[in-house]
Amino acid sequence: MRAVTYSTFGDPANVLRIQDLEPIPPGPGEVTVELSYSGVNPSDVKARAGTRPGVTEPPFPVIIPHSDGAGVISAVGDGVPASRIGQRVWIWNGQWQRPFGTAASHITLPDAQAITLPNTVLLQTGAILGIPGLTASHAVFSGGTPNGQTILIHGGAGTVGFLAVQLAKWAGARVVTTASPRNFDRVTAAGADVVLDYASDDLSDQILDANDGQTIGRIVDVELGQNIETNAAVIAENGRINAYGSARNMTPVFPFGPMMFKAMTLETILIYLLPPDSRAAAVKTLHQALVDGALTCPVQKVFTLEECAIAHTMVQDGNRTGAVLIDTK
Repeated sequence: MRAVTYSTFGDPANVLRIQDLEPIPPGPGEVTVELSYSGVNPSDVKARAGTRPGVTEPPFPVIIPHSDGAGVISAVGDGVPASRIGQRVWIWNGQWQRPFGTAASHITLPDAQAITLPNTVLLQTGAILGIPGLTASHAVFSGGTPNGQTILIHGGAGTVGFLAVQLAKWAGARVVTTASPRNFDRVTAAGADVVLDYASDDLSDQILDANDGQTIGRIVDVELGQNIETNAAVIAENGRINAYGSARNMTPVFPFGPMMFKAMTLETILIYLLPPDSRAAAVKTLHQALVDGALTCPVQKVFTLEECAIAHTMVQDGNRTGAVLIDTK
């Protein structure tokens, strides 16, 4: 099989290379997927760069990066129905705690990690569902369906935030989100009822004003450390913060008193470790939203395998308006 690999941490142009590897036949309970697209996520970029906390060297001698992807099942192992061959599927946790991910022509992995795509969903969309899609779905719905509630989504223009805005609106929530002014129109078109400048000095007051002076029961946050004071000010009693990132401040100081006296719940989301029942619920929600036509997964650019280093640089630089994919065919 043809694959992008790396064996040392470093700049993508220096460590990523194309390599021909022996295909891996599916073992018991496994499937082989002939991939069409591989999704490139910030976590993939951090893993290749060696910037994950506590990781000092690559965990395997040769690594094929990326956890997300989509394609068609081409072979099955013992215990997997032969009827799965030919199914269009999307991949989750392709390279999580495993050496070989989706930046390749094929991937072999446990049957449960290849989820059948609804007939109407494009393979490109499937390659976005593993990390961005599941994160958005779990972040919006963990703690219950927000129907009839106001939900605050920090970073509504990001890949996850943009999906979260759409999912929350589809669920019947009133959506307040933060973004850069250059993205206001795009986030509004995605369904946000109110869009506020995340850099405003009086953001807390603006959030409360946008909710008729009432505190917010549900917050989805991409930058917990940066927003913790704002969140503590606007969260409702017994409210909930579902946070999936804090890149700009990984060691925030928590205003514990105000948070405790609102009896609020904080959930930190690492989608790789989502329990099976929670993952199944997130998958079901994603599929239903897609079938209902309520969820659009924009793509910024599709690169070839040979251009994987350029794709990593684009993700690393940020400021995207869609996912970055690799055409693995």
